[in-house]
Amino acid sequence: MNMQCFHRQRLSCGLLLLFVCVCCCHSVCAEAPPEVRVTNIRRVFDNGEHNAFTDLVRFRNKFYLAFRSCPDGHMVHPTASIIIMTSDDGKDWEQVHRFQVKHRDTRDPHFLVFQDKLFVYSGTWYSGETTIPVKDYDLNLHLGYAACSEDGVTWQSPILLEGTFGHYIWRAAAFGDKAYLCGRRKAAFAVGPRGEGRSVESLMLESDDGLIWRKCAVFQELQGDETAFQFEPNGSVVAIGRRGSENAQLLRSQPPYQHWDRRDLDRYIGGPLITRWGDHYVVGGRKSIGDRGPKTSMYWLVDETLHEFAELPSGGDTSYPGFVELSPTRAIMSWYSSHEKDQDGKPITAIYMADLEVVSASGRE
Repeated sequence: MNMQCFHRQRLSCGLLLLFVCVCCCHSVCAEAPPEVRVTNIRRVFDNGEHNAFTDLVRFRNKFYLAFRSCPDGHMVHPTASIIIMTSDDGKDWEQVHRFQVKHRDTRDPHFLVFQDKLFVYSGTWYSGETTIPVKDYDLNLHLGYAACSEDGVTWQSPILLEGTFGHYIWRAAAFGDKAYLCGRRKAAFAVGPRGEGRSVESLMLESDDGLIWRKCAVFQELQGDETAFQFEPNGSVVAIGRRGSENAQLLRSQPPYQHWDRRDLDRYIGGPLITRWGDHYVVGGRKSIGDRGPKTSMYWLVDETLHEFAELPSGGDTSYPGFVELSPTRAIMSWYSSHEKDQDGKPITAIYMADLEVVSASGRE
């Protein structure tokens, strides 16, 4: 072997060793997502009706839980109502308010604390005097309503939300002196066959008072659906956009929210949630696992990757989690599910809660 070949071989070996060391260092130094312990799993509400679509918030040192309850089931019925419950400790709950809208199915309630008031927003399908067949569902007849309280005790409801006709409203958030709301609608309010399909937009609506709304931006231009979003301190937005039954997307934008970065995630997420817990983003919602069926799961969002940290007891009709951070290491969450049965062996659709606690890699607090 001549000296030139010898030096080339030494250089190759050195580069290979450097590559191995860098990879090993990255593997060791990269911070793994925290482990989470799930405890105190409990059923907090079941009245024999279909109870679904939860949200959870803390307001004036009390916890509030909202969900839809309907004696006629999951689909569109004018008998549906929104139940709001309150608790001092997140364990013992009592009903503080219940409202419905004449001729409409109230569903998907979501909280917003804005201007020192607690809002509960509900998207409503038009149903008329009685239950309508699925073929007559019309997204163009959607209308948003709210319940509002300054103290969590005395409520105004139902309040029609101006600017939401033809929009199915969903999760809300606030930044600065503005409130924002997800609303999906048919592009150009097109009249066509029932259902939403690919021609549906998902908008970010804006309001000065939480009651009168206008278009601000477009989350999704095509196949818009349930979109959960969160503001960062600089006003940028990070969002999880459901895409029907396809994989969800991670959405990001800077003010004034006219340009969006949209990236496919590796899974479907139904009824999505995104929120902060300590220094991390938390994502939750429904997943489908082959023969195991639907489950409600919770994830850490790290960069553009989801890391599951909890699969809650759930099945069948399930998802739509709510979440409240108690501290950087403790939280409570809500969800609904139909995995349990009543004394007669019939499935029930009930509201559940659990306590979450971050633990170290060794499993110690």
